[in-house]
Amino acid sequence: MRYSRLSSRTMAFVLAGGRGSRLMELTDNRAKPAVYFGGKTRIIDFALSNALNSGIRKMAVATQYKAHSLIRHCQRGWNFFRAERNEYLDILPASQRVDEHTWYLGTADAVTQNIDIVDSYGVDYVLILAGDHIYKMDYEIMLRQHVASGADVTVGCLTVPKTEASAFGVMQVDATDRITAFVEKAANPPTLPGDPTTCLASMGIYVFDWKFLRDLLMRDAADPNSSHDFGKDLIPQIVRNGKAMAHRFAESCVRDQPESNAYWRDVGTVDAFWKANIDLTDFTPELNLWDRNWPIWTYSESVPPAKFVHDEEDRRGTAVSSMVSGGCIISGTEVRNSLLFTMVHTNSFSVLDHAVVLPYVTVGRHARLKNVVIDRGVVIPNGLIVGEDPEEDAKWFRVSESGITLITQSMLNRRAAAA
Repeated sequence: MRYSRLSSRTMAFVLAGGRGSRLMELTDNRAKPAVYFGGKTRIIDFALSNALNSGIRKMAVATQYKAHSLIRHCQRGWNFFRAERNEYLDILPASQRVDEHTWYLGTADAVTQNIDIVDSYGVDYVLILAGDHIYKMDYEIMLRQHVASGADVTVGCLTVPKTEASAFGVMQVDATDRITAFVEKAANPPTLPGDPTTCLASMGIYVFDWKFLRDLLMRDAADPNSSHDFGKDLIPQIVRNGKAMAHRFAESCVRDQPESNAYWRDVGTVDAFWKANIDLTDFTPELNLWDRNWPIWTYSESVPPAKFVHDEEDRRGTAVSSMVSGGCIISGTEVRNSLLFTMVHTNSFSVLDHAVVLPYVTVGRHARLKNVVIDRGVVIPNGLIVGEDPEEDAKWFRVSESGITLITQSMLNRRAAAA
């Protein structure tokens, strides 16, 4: 018996092993997919939630770089799958399954080393996902296009301006969206037919028939000249020798309104991470985290509601155009255009302005913090001022090109030691 919904015959394989070094110290202790986002979620929750909401109940997460935080999050927040209902979420750390010297050598090799596990799922299709982007997408629509077109691979693609396309792998397509060429980060990337101003950029999302992909992976594993990567090796090979189709994200993006923009973000730099979080404090943010029809699942700690205390001149607990998570105590602090994660405690006479504050941060009295990202568990000392003197900030903290200051506890410790 075959079910009408293709997602019931599909496994989602999430590639979540990368560090994300452009996030600097935010990924010193965690992989990029485990980085916090949006007040209570982590980045990987978006790919997993998209799969769950699309009807996929068989998933695997391949981890490698500093995976403990990510594994713990998945165990705590994604432990509701039931094997007796034919549902699974497997964590697949790089575990020297080939030999004692071989870790995951590339994105394709991460799947190759787990072929036996994918075989055990008994699926017809495999959906390869990157675990480090922010977006909402109905994968069932992409699966249906893949089957209808008879493609060997279907590649999820963003429509981006040509001026920005050099940062992506770009697809050259014909009038039917068949991919005729694939180039990585080209200075002069190919544009869409009839539109010289836009390009199709790869999202790192691929749909394969499992039998086809399995054979392709085995042949790739035997090739000593391959880097065992989907974008560098497998996809270009299929473009040359098989049938590769592009799927446009605009066709499967989950929107609040039909006229809304298709929302997708790579929060891979401190600037992009800060901006995507701060954008959520807008009156009508482009990304709707309140949509109950397409919820973003995550691990939710059991914490009390947020609390605001003191109502005196210059000592009033307030938050304007901000998001404040559970467990926070805003004690005599002015919070403006900021996003505070779980269990942030602020003290009297301090000011937070355009601040992204990760969980379990304590802000001391009389601190003034503007345009900052504060890492988990940091204790901000009394009277610290950041965001008013870039030269002074740069002596102790990480200041981005756009003037966003990243603060970690080790930076504060060095500053205190030098005082």
